[in-house]
Amino acid sequence: MQKKRIAVIFGGKSSEHEVSRVSASYVISVIPRDRYEVVTIGITKEGKWFLYEGETSRIADGSWENDSRNRTAFIAPAPSVSGMVVINSSGAEIIPLDVIFPVLHGKNGEDGTIQGLFELSGIPYVGCGVLASAACMDKAVTNIMLEKFGIDQAAFAWFYSYEYERDPEAVIARIESDLKSYPVFVKPANAGSSVGVSKAHNREELIRAIEIAAKEDSKIVVEENIIGHEVECAVLGNQEPFASVPGQISPASEFYDYEAKYHNAASELFIPAKISEALQEQVRQTAIKAYRLIGCTGLSRVDFFVTDDGRVLLNEINTLPGFTSISMYPKLMAACGLEGEKLIEALIKSAFERVGKDV
Repeated sequence: MQKKRIAVIFGGKSSEHEVSRVSASYVISVIPRDRYEVVTIGITKEGKWFLYEGETSRIADGSWENDSRNRTAFIAPAPSVSGMVVINSSGAEIIPLDVIFPVLHGKNGEDGTIQGLFELSGIPYVGCGVLASAACMDKAVTNIMLEKFGIDQAAFAWFYSYEYERDPEAVIARIESDLKSYPVFVKPANAGSSVGVSKAHNREELIRAIEIAAKEDSKIVVEENIIGHEVECAVLGNQEPFASVPGQISPASEFYDYEAKYHNAASELFIPAKISEALQEQVRQTAIKAYRLIGCTGLSRVDFFVTDDGRVLLNEINTLPGFTSISMYPKLMAACGLEGEKLIEALIKSAFERVGKDV
C-alpha cells in the first residue's frame, strides 16, 4: 500500500508558539511511518513559513529555525494544486499532500483562520472546521452559544477594549452589576492556554486584569468565580463522537494558568476525576452535546467546573488541545485505550471521514 503524505504544521504567531512546538514534537514522533510519509511546516513567530527537513528533536527548543536547509513553503489555496508549494533557488516545487495535521494553538491556529486556507486547498485536515474553530476560540461567542443551548455555565459579561478606553467607569459598573461580587476571572476572548487570564479580588485588581487581557485581544470576557473541581473531558470523532473518562486537575497555583499547565509539574491530574460516576457521565454527555451543537469535528477538550452541590458548568471548548507530555487530552484518551500511535491514527481517520474519503 502506498504511503499517504501528511503535513504537520507547527509554531505560529500566537502566544502559544512554544507550546505548539512541544505538541508537534510528540505528534510527529508517534505518526506511524509504515503508513505515512511526514513533511513538516514550521511557522515562525514573525509568520514566516518554512519546509523543515531536519531532526524532530530540534523543533521543541526552536532551533529548527536555524536549519540551513529550510525553504519557504506554503499550502496552495487551490484544489487544483492540492498540496504545498516550496520555493527553491531555481523556482517552485509542488509537493502533493493527502492530509494536514495542524498542531497549532491560539490565534491563527485554532480560530478558523488557517482552517479556511485548508478548506480552500481541498486537502483533508485534522480538527474542527472554520465555524466551530472560530466559535470555540472566542470565549464570548462560546458563552453566548452555550447560553442559547441551555448548557450551564458561569455568569459572564463581555466588552470590547475600546469601550473600556472610552468609559472605564461604565464598563466596570456593568461588570459589577452583572456579576454581583468578587472575585472574578478576566480573560482575553481569543487566547488559549490561559494566556492573559487573571483573577481579580476587587476593583483595583479588576482594572489591572483588564489591562493584561487587553494586551492579548480586543475583546474581553469577565466571569464569576466558581468554586468547584476543574474537570476535563476529551472528545474525538465527527458525527458520532466519543467522550473519554473525565479527568480532574488540582492546580499548582491558584488557578490552572499557563505556568501550571505547561511548566509546573506540581499540578496533579486525576484520571478518572474524583467525582461520582453519575457526575462523570453527566460531564461526558454534556461534552458530547456541546461538541455536536457547535459543530465540532476531529477533536476537542471540553473543560468544566463541578461543584460540591452537583452542578456541572461548562467552562470552555479547546479545539486543538495541547499534546505535551503533561497535557490532559492525550492522557485522557490513553486511559480509554487510545494512546500514542492509536490516537494519532484515529485523528487522521477522522479527517478523511469528514470529507467522505477512506484512509
